Amino acid sequence: MKAYCSFFLILVFQVELAKAQPELQMRTNAATTIAASDLKAHLDIIASDSYEGRETGSKGQRMAADYLIEYYKKIGIPPGNNGSYRQTFPLKKQNFLKSNIVLDGRTFTYVKNFFTWGAEWSLLEDKEMIFVGYGIDDAAYSDLKDMDLKGKIAVCFSGEPRNKDGVSLISGTTTLSDWAFDIEKKQNALKAKGAKGVLVIEPGYEVMIQRIRYWLEQPGMDLDYPTKRAEQEIVLPTVYVSREMGDILLAKIKSSVDKEVARISKKGKGKARKIKSNIRVEMIIETEKLQSDNILAFIEGSDPKLKDEVVVISAHYDHIGIVKGEINNGADDDGSGTVTTMELAQAFMEAKKGGFGPRRSILFLHVSGEEKGLLGSEWYSEYPVYPLAQTVVDLNIDMIGRKDAEHTDGNYVYIIGSDKLSTELHSISEQCNKTYTNIELDYTYNDPKDPNRFYYRSDHYNFAKHNIPVIFYFSGVHEDYHKPGDDAEKIMFDKMAVIGQLVFQTAWEVANRDGRLKVDVVSDFITD
Repeated sequence: MKAYCSFFLILVFQVELAKAQPELQMRTNAATTIAASDLKAHLDIIASDSYEGRETGSKGQRMAADYLIEYYKKIGIPPGNNGSYRQTFPLKKQNFLKSNIVLDGRTFTYVKNFFTWGAEWSLLEDKEMIFVGYGIDDAAYSDLKDMDLKGKIAVCFSGEPRNKDGVSLISGTTTLSDWAFDIEKKQNALKAKGAKGVLVIEPGYEVMIQRIRYWLEQPGMDLDYPTKRAEQEIVLPTVYVSREMGDILLAKIKSSVDKEVARISKKGKGKARKIKSNIRVEMIIETEKLQSDNILAFIEGSDPKLKDEVVVISAHYDHIGIVKGEINNGADDDGSGTVTTMELAQAFMEAKKGGFGPRRSILFLHVSGEEKGLLGSEWYSEYPVYPLAQTVVDLNIDMIGRKDAEHTDGNYVYIIGSDKLSTELHSISEQCNKTYTNIELDYTYNDPKDPNRFYYRSDHYNFAKHNIPVIFYFSGVHEDYHKPGDDAEKIMFDKMAVIGQLVFQTAWEVANRDGRLKVDVVSDFITD
């Protein structure tokens, strides 16, 4: 009897192994179709001068959208939005015609001394402001307890307070809380206390401006939500001001930026005081209506029990267009992610034609508006074509075609976010790399203390904030970032192909495993 059972088990194992061999062969073959030559052929087109840098809402961006649609038609992948490849969304473009601050008769200029994002207001003025420390209202630390700011302009620091050892007074560790990064939390807290506006003193203003100057000097762009939703989106008028302006304001209460930061750090609490000063913040803005498109292609899952669950592979196909007469082709940012997503789609389609289509459905999502503030992915997450509750993962590819100064060769990729919500996803990513691609997985920018905050700066974030596991594939910033030199001839196509194969193997594993990815991590990054 024992011998019979052993023979039966061996027979079952051999049958299962025989069944697995063709699938493994197809998986391997499909991955190898992601080839450097194909990536180059596509990138030479969409990153060419004729596409004029693919500025959001421009002719070049529409040309790129058309190219993507024709490609998906050619390889036989159906449209992903109820019979259409397009998910069109409305935009408003804002030109700042006049922006200045007059403080006690002295005029301060936009960008040099202050800035704001997407202002929906034109005037903020008063003869008195209230200094409120860091503007935080938390159970662990509060600047606003029992405070009435009705009709007043609040003045606060950016970030959150820390003691002399760098430990947050909120989290109790060296890891900062959401208050340090999420300005909406402060806006909502101050608005709840009745404030009509807020000046945020940014002690590191000069360094910050170097990073964001490009966006501030260009016309702003935002989603043009329907009226009812737009009313929900209105936030407290918010102006970021320089350390210089902060010192001028705090001098009115016989203090300074350094003194107040040190005092709060030492005492562990803020102290509200009135700042008697005449201030007038004027924003004269011209608004233009535009529209753009996300492009969606969809392979339906082969398993009737799993096909309603969706794996998303995303990349943004817009860039920054023509700046000062020069075309910024964005071959790496994010032409590299765009064409890799195209090749991933073809690989999965080849597998489906060979009888091994993914068990779960896969959405190939090309978003636009990323360069303007992740607008296309925000629109998709607010108006999803496929329910977010049924979306199991987003694998997002943004800038994988170059190497940065931290690496001597291209045999690496930064992995960001893989462990923030799902330990299973992180393990799958690691195992797929070990088994199939064997490149260096660099987690430098996955660190919660990363000052670059890349986790927040690409389209995966609009999935992560809805508790959907993500991986952001990235190769770092180089000297041509957002410059005319980001051209196709500088791209490392062999590197791109290997990273694309890693994404493919990870997506294959998630799409075909029996169980759905578990969301088993409460992430400090999640703010919504």
